[in-house]
Amino acid sequence: MGHCGQSLWSKGRLKQAMNTSISQQLANFTLDLGLDNIPLEIQTRAKHLILDAIGCGIAAKEEDFAKRLSASVQRLSGLGERAIVGQAMRLPLRDAALLNGVLMHGLDYDDTHAAGVAHLTVSTLPAALAMACTHKRTGSAFLLSYIAGLETGARLASVVKGGFHQVGFHPTGLIGVFACSLVAGKLLNLSIDQLVKAQGFALSFACSNLQFIEDGSWTKRIHPGWAASSGITAAHFAQDDIPSPTLAYEGRFGLFVSHLPPDLLKLSDLDLATAGLGSIWETQNVAIKPMPACHFVHACADAAIAIHKTGLDYRQIKSVKALIPEGVVKSVGEPEHSKRRPTSDYDAKFSVHYCVASGLIRGKLGLKELQTQALIEPDVLALMDKTSYEVDPLSTFPKHYTGEVQVTCRDGQVLKHRVDINRGNPDAPISNEDIKAKFLENCSLHLSAMKAQRLFDVIMDIDKQQDCLELEQLMAINNGA
Repeated sequence: MGHCGQSLWSKGRLKQAMNTSISQQLANFTLDLGLDNIPLEIQTRAKHLILDAIGCGIAAKEEDFAKRLSASVQRLSGLGERAIVGQAMRLPLRDAALLNGVLMHGLDYDDTHAAGVAHLTVSTLPAALAMACTHKRTGSAFLLSYIAGLETGARLASVVKGGFHQVGFHPTGLIGVFACSLVAGKLLNLSIDQLVKAQGFALSFACSNLQFIEDGSWTKRIHPGWAASSGITAAHFAQDDIPSPTLAYEGRFGLFVSHLPPDLLKLSDLDLATAGLGSIWETQNVAIKPMPACHFVHACADAAIAIHKTGLDYRQIKSVKALIPEGVVKSVGEPEHSKRRPTSDYDAKFSVHYCVASGLIRGKLGLKELQTQALIEPDVLALMDKTSYEVDPLSTFPKHYTGEVQVTCRDGQVLKHRVDINRGNPDAPISNEDIKAKFLENCSLHLSAMKAQRLFDVIMDIDKQQDCLELEQLMAINNGA
């Protein structure tokens, strides 16, 4: 395909540069994908991404959002057969995918595809697991469907180069439903035409909104699970050959035209939707989070922690300036009066002011530093009032989520620390060993060491498993956890 904007669309109509639509190309890739096509290191990395998401879901077990949203979903759906990460309940297929997505994403500790600025594992994994268990698919089929969803979703999210965030859409939910329709469709053994139909249904189901940023509300937590549930629905409608749009992406009212204004559409590149399919693996470009907060604040938080380690007495600070990419200002920098007074842990995760203050004062930003009491400590409040942001003119966003912190002391001394590549980014990756350590640490909050190790072993050997039922059973928490 050609580039987005006027080179591809004119007066709202597609100028097709190829005979094969994006939906068809993604369907072909999904249907043809086999483990023998995927390098071993990519399969191994995918297993570690699965580990990371399940560990995040287990760690969320006692969180207020986990308890309340679990109760709401259970009340709506009733009993079922599918297991829930970190919980004892069982739910029907789609509701299990919904709630597992909520729990895996809820701490904002899960992975992010860097260029696409999207959390893809926490939608594609719940969809793949619920479908594989329901339809008694092998562990290798489960792994294949997950990788197919990750690879296709990453490309679709990358097309807009961060543009969805600028107009209030969250690509995790918006793009996740397309990826999940392909995940579910692969596990249903759909045909090429049916996989195209599934993406057509996804176009009507795709949704998510960033308004939560202004008040720290919980809707973002629902986005990946809703995408998983909707993708499963789309695939089942397609299985019955119900008609749906065939040009989900390039059409006159396709995904990108309908969700981007003309200026951002011109900056997009539709070629990226299918670039390198089967030869370049976006799975290795997924960033693992070292901190349970929005990825956009990580570089500044690490910069603040580095300054803390110099021995600076934070009580001598006169002012603080955080340099952040222009593309993240609406998410973590504005409105400043709200970012300086986060009212919840989720609010704080999206406040560069809070994350920098925590780093400068405490030298860390973990789950403990995001508890309610930590947000209202007088010294933290005072330092947030001294903190402001500016756009980072040297940022390479979205390739890297850059950050710099500049501290001016009362005696005139200025301390600076810059992070050009955020920790966990594909260019500064967290190793598989680090991912395992994070997984075991998260599991240790609620699982015995023996069960956590068994869960690790099953996931790392999932392609040899006859089904996914043991994985599903192990990730749930019963009284004998």
